[in-house]
Amino acid sequence: MKGFNPRFTDLPDYILKCTAQIWEGRDIAALDWHYGENLMVRTPAGINHGSAAGKANTMAALSEFPDRQLLGEDVIWCGDDQSGFLSSHRIVSTATHCGGSFGPATGRPVTFRTIADTFCLQNRVWDEWLIRDNGAIATQLGQTPQIAAQAQIDSGDLALPLTPNSDVVGPYTSAGNDNEWGQKHAEILKQVMNAEFSIIENTYDRACHLALPCGVEAHGTSAAKEFYIGLRSALPSAIFKIEHQIGRHDQMLSPRSAIRWSLTGKHEGYGRYGAPTGAEVHVMGVSHAEFGPWGLRRETTLIDDIAIWKQILLQTREQG
Repeated sequence: MKGFNPRFTDLPDYILKCTAQIWEGRDIAALDWHYGENLMVRTPAGINHGSAAGKANTMAALSEFPDRQLLGEDVIWCGDDQSGFLSSHRIVSTATHCGGSFGPATGRPVTFRTIADTFCLQNRVWDEWLIRDNGAIATQLGQTPQIAAQAQIDSGDLALPLTPNSDVVGPYTSAGNDNEWGQKHAEILKQVMNAEFSIIENTYDRACHLALPCGVEAHGTSAAKEFYIGLRSALPSAIFKIEHQIGRHDQMLSPRSAIRWSLTGKHEGYGRYGAPTGAEVHVMGVSHAEFGPWGLRRETTLIDDIAIWKQILLQTREQG
């Protein structure tokens, strides 16, 4: 870990300890050394530039969910301390809603997942892709992703979520690694997104455990097929692209992979997002997978349904 504080033994240790210090320890000032000055954070909602914006967003999130705990399920990574690391950090958060971007305080407990891909070099984070299952939060607060997206628009937030046209190139430009487990996962995703849904039956463990958008926890290949068919049927001609791919097989852990991907195209089919509208939609997605003796045994896939609905609603609003 050349260039990193000696208290960190490896990259997962760095990620997990920094997350706990900043979020659960409420040490927001630590972001002054943890974030690079020109940090770029891409979320499905848009891009934030600079460490000051990162600090402001962190404080806003803690204001809305002041007792939030961030439980790191896994850190899947690639790279080295010379050219930098890319960490894909999967988090389960528990919190109480005390009012903010999701509306007035409800006092309701929520549990939601986040996956953060971060480029780390010289003890700092310089580039980040962050996907939070905002649909899970909305659902647990008695809303739907569509209602939550409409509420943002009604409040005057008319900013279009992240699209390929608004994205910019940051300091991290690698595509990941070529480990066999990342390759295997990538081939499965490519075939699924090509509507070859039988691949799920052939490559998933029959008893697979799935964590899917809007806080859905499910088991079995039928649930996996239901999710992917619903998503793909809504965007039948959208272009699927693998943005970043990591595979790893570490001691005492199952072989696993982290793939960040996108779907870009028109909402021209029935499915996850209701009646077709013809809206141009960009889906920023990420999937983590673990493999076992009978196939893909665990999958976490996250997208932000609120950001997707916002794209649809803004465009249909303009058409109306």
